[in-house]
Amino acid sequence: MSVDLSWQLLCAALVLFMTPGLAFFYGGLVKQKSVVSMMMLSFGSIAVVTLLYVLIGGTGIAGNGTDGGSKLFGNPFQDFAMADLMSGVGGGEAGNAFGAHAFLVAFCIITVALVSGAVADRARFWPWMLFATLFTIFVVFPTFRWIWGVDPDGNFYGWLANDVWGLGTGALDWAGGTVIHQSAGAAALALALVLGKRKVGFSKEEAIPHNVPLVLIGAAILWFGWYGFNTGVYGADEGQTSLIFFNTLVAPAAALLGWIAVEHFKEGKATAVGAASGIVTGLVAITPACAFLTPIWAMILGLVSGAICAFAVDLKFKLGFDDTLDVVGIHLVAGFIGCLWVGIFGAEALTGGSLVFGGEIKLFLAQLFSSLTVIAFSFAVSFVFAMAIEKTIGFRAKEEDEVAGLDLALHGEGYALN
Repeated sequence: MSVDLSWQLLCAALVLFMTPGLAFFYGGLVKQKSVVSMMMLSFGSIAVVTLLYVLIGGTGIAGNGTDGGSKLFGNPFQDFAMADLMSGVGGGEAGNAFGAHAFLVAFCIITVALVSGAVADRARFWPWMLFATLFTIFVVFPTFRWIWGVDPDGNFYGWLANDVWGLGTGALDWAGGTVIHQSAGAAALALALVLGKRKVGFSKEEAIPHNVPLVLIGAAILWFGWYGFNTGVYGADEGQTSLIFFNTLVAPAAALLGWIAVEHFKEGKATAVGAASGIVTGLVAITPACAFLTPIWAMILGLVSGAICAFAVDLKFKLGFDDTLDVVGIHLVAGFIGCLWVGIFGAEALTGGSLVFGGEIKLFLAQLFSSLTVIAFSFAVSFVFAMAIEKTIGFRAKEEDEVAGLDLALHGEGYALN
């Protein structure tokens, strides 16, 4: 087995481990009587996205530019269930291909799982699984193709990676700040609007995490797994790959400080939940930018994103949308900041020129327009699907189940039952 394949398989495992870590993070933040239901949304995402990827996603995302699809949408039946890919097993190339697919499917999984934080305490499980299916097919697979579709020669052919709205340049999104975090944040906003506010818990006074150590464990797993998230895509050379790894340490460390500094200013104390939220914020912000920034600009990005998101998470109370676990305030906002940061402060040698380093505006506009495109697309499609599910089979749990807690009502179990 080659060193490259070994590293990619390890990184795929790390990224997959992030989704259980997210389940811990989200599970610790909700009420004790809804922990199981919250975590089941993440584990359910693993199942449904994996199976969809095997059946139609591998070709629908990557394809090869000649699969009967386009730069917008692939042909999901060109290699249904990866049957053609199996013909090369034993020759070496198929093994490498399956390694790449294992890595990519883990990305798809966590994109969907992130959205679930917006509907904690009030979403039914099976309608969520239906939404996860539709969101994966019609949002995740196409948008991944827009940024990461690769032809047989290894060239990116997705329209956002090449020519964003006629700018003559493509967007840079190293590990998913646009097509994972902003997409998930936009979908989360759509679901929050469709499902409405919780019957109990929508206020700063009531939003008390039931298990802070569980939140910290989840944040630690996410940070650990994120090294696979960002470095599983090799840099141009060993130096750039090492830079990616190092920036994945620097930005969340700075964001932790940025968040708790604002928290101390606002509330008079720095909390462990704030520290964990700052870590995740920094990880989100550095995701699109890790390969393009010097460490000092990665550090400043962390400080800025941590501070801004510490304010942004309170917007839901002012604007009246119930994004339970702040998917919008963290993932959408930090992902947006990180993508723009590349266009403003990206190193000239690594980006071809940003606003500050090179005096180029094209990359900044590409970063801005690609982000707005994915946000608008994900929000619109998610809103339509969520509304359709709510109006037909019902997405939201019964009021009495919300008040009593979803664990017993939906799953018949939970550690708050004795």
